[in-house]
Order: sequence, then C-alpha cells, then structure tokens
Amino acid sequence: MSEAAEGLSPQERARVAWHISTYSPNNGGNCVEAGPLNDGTERVAVRHSHHPDAEVIVYTRSEWEAFLAGVRNAEFDFFTH
Repeated sequence: MSEAAEGLSPQERARVAWHISTYSPNNGGNCVEAGPLNDGTERVAVRHSHHPDAEVIVYTRSEWEAFLAGVRNAEFDFFTH
C-alpha cells in the first residue's frame, strides 16, 4: 500500500533521482515529479514539482508497475473518452 512520506529526511529526498515529464512545459509547468528512492527498496517517490518540500507519496514497485500498465492501456485518459 502506498504511504504518505512527509517524514522523508532531507538526505532521503536528496537521493531521489527526480524526473519531470517532457510534457510538463505544455501545461504551464504544473506537473508531478517521480523518481526511485535509491535505497535498495525498489520504491518510487512522487511529489508536486512546484512544492518539492511538501508531502511525498511513496509507492512500491508493484504499485508503480500497475499504475504504468494502466497508463499504457489508457485507463487514465479521463478527458479523451
């Protein structure tokens, strides 16, 4: 189950290799960033790009893979159907 990770230390946040979608500039830069925790746990952290010090949500590998599969299958194309 995903967890709110407000308690990630500054050191843990610094180790995350944050990525922003290349589509971010097309929507005014309001985007999320995601990246692996790089702590050997195979978890992915997600945060709001404009609020990098705010809450971070952490997903397990299986949760992240399920989300990506849904994206690839257009399950989250809410505004195009």
